[in-house]
Amino acid sequence: MKFRSLAAVLAFVGTVVAVHLLMHVTGKEFCLSQLTMSIYYSLVVISLCLVMGYAGQVSLGQGAFFSIGGYTAAVLTTHDLAGVRQAAWAQWLTRVHVLVLKPDLYGGEVLTVTPWAAFGAAMLITVVVASLVGYPALRLKGQYLAMATLGFGLIVNKFLLGTGFTGGADGITGVPEWHLLGPLTVSGKAAARVTNYYIACGLALFALVLLGNLVRSRVGRALQAINDRETAANAMGIDTAAYKLWAFVLSAVLAAAAGVFFTHYAGGIGPSEAGALKSVRYVALAAAGGMTNIWGALGVSTAMNYFSLRGWFGSYDTGVFGAILIIIVSVAPDGPLKPLGVWLDWMIGRLFQRTRDEHGAT
Repeated sequence: MKFRSLAAVLAFVGTVVAVHLLMHVTGKEFCLSQLTMSIYYSLVVISLCLVMGYAGQVSLGQGAFFSIGGYTAAVLTTHDLAGVRQAAWAQWLTRVHVLVLKPDLYGGEVLTVTPWAAFGAAMLITVVVASLVGYPALRLKGQYLAMATLGFGLIVNKFLLGTGFTGGADGITGVPEWHLLGPLTVSGKAAARVTNYYIACGLALFALVLLGNLVRSRVGRALQAINDRETAANAMGIDTAAYKLWAFVLSAVLAAAAGVFFTHYAGGIGPSEAGALKSVRYVALAAAGGMTNIWGALGVSTAMNYFSLRGWFGSYDTGVFGAILIIIVSVAPDGPLKPLGVWLDWMIGRLFQRTRDEHGAT
């Protein structure tokens, strides 16, 4: 298992570098912009794999959590707090780098929350909201849970559309760049295109390793038991409600984190990100990639989102998207990478067997 995990990580890193080199050689590095956005969307999809593939719960609210993260970061880093600049608490928050003064377009100064503090606030708000939504919703099953989470997503979408400080139908623009560490900055500037591509890939790899280790742990085995037979899992002493809620909250946090990175990269966010169609799309991509195959879900989701963002199918995008998903689910219901994994296991087994036979012959 460790060998397979290491091989998957090395294959991922090799693919990331190969794609960059291919774009560079062909003079199409500008395509990395859409690819970076596709990876952020794919983080939402692989977060769904934890809830759907392992906990056996269908959530249609991932788009809402993506938007909660993005909008929290956007509001806090663009809203001017200069009116409370002289307050003691505001001065203290400025000293500890939670608030920051920066020049505006007219030569004045605005006081806003720093991106790192906004990220922390987004994660905290997501945990609270996901807990409040998940606690009652996860007591439902099947289509009732899907309807409940869909309703939550619709509420968030309408709230964003009808609230002034969220920008209404126009959303929020002018979100500042986010200085992560040293030269690493989340920004949509052309000069930072390659850096941001690797930042997105690094975040995706972190999520893949985190979820991969999680599903192979005691927690993952408990979630799998809940998925297979919840009543039997309860009889074995597994706290099914706690495990399902924990998986739901973690999935929401991953989606919100992707929303924060996406918002700083794109320089803004709109209410369409919380639309019902977005959440349905995430569920469809998770199913097509293989709900228990986070690597396959990442690959399928990144490719499909990239094709859509590049406008390859024009006005037929939704129809072609649906047709491709139907083909994938029909031909490879466990995801297109599942047959490849089986073939690789067979090849590795043959190689080891041949090596043992040669040593035995000598």
